[in-house]
Amino acid sequence: MRRRKKRARAAAPLPLELCDLCGVTFPVDEAVCAYVPDSSAVQPGREWFDGLRLLTACGEEHLAVLREKYRLRPFVQEELWAAKIDRALSTDTPVLTMSQLGCRTGLHEPEIRRAIAWHNAHLPRGPRP
Repeated sequence: MRRRKKRARAAAPLPLELCDLCGVTFPVDEAVCAYVPDSSAVQPGREWFDGLRLLTACGEEHLAVLREKYRLRPFVQEELWAAKIDRALSTDTPVLTMSQLGCRTGLHEPEIRRAIAWHNAHLPRGPRP
């Protein structure tokens, strides 16, 4: 009778986080996190967090540096509205009217128009084909 060799099982991967400042990886349970205002931040399915960005750092010092960086960044309402519109237009169901877009984003027509103007003014400039 032959004995079978036992295979060594691969260890389960340790869940890791990534520091938003220095890029070092570390165990999830050591993460230091905070939400900061950021008008470019929207997340599908988590609309109540629109305008907030979750920062993750490897320590309090790096979190403080990140918070300061975002504190100095202006919060532009039109940028947030443009991000909401982009999210609405990226869904599977097409938006055909201004009214439908308003229903999906919670924005009124003047806000939608201001967001579109802001977006168009901030498109990258470069050679056109």
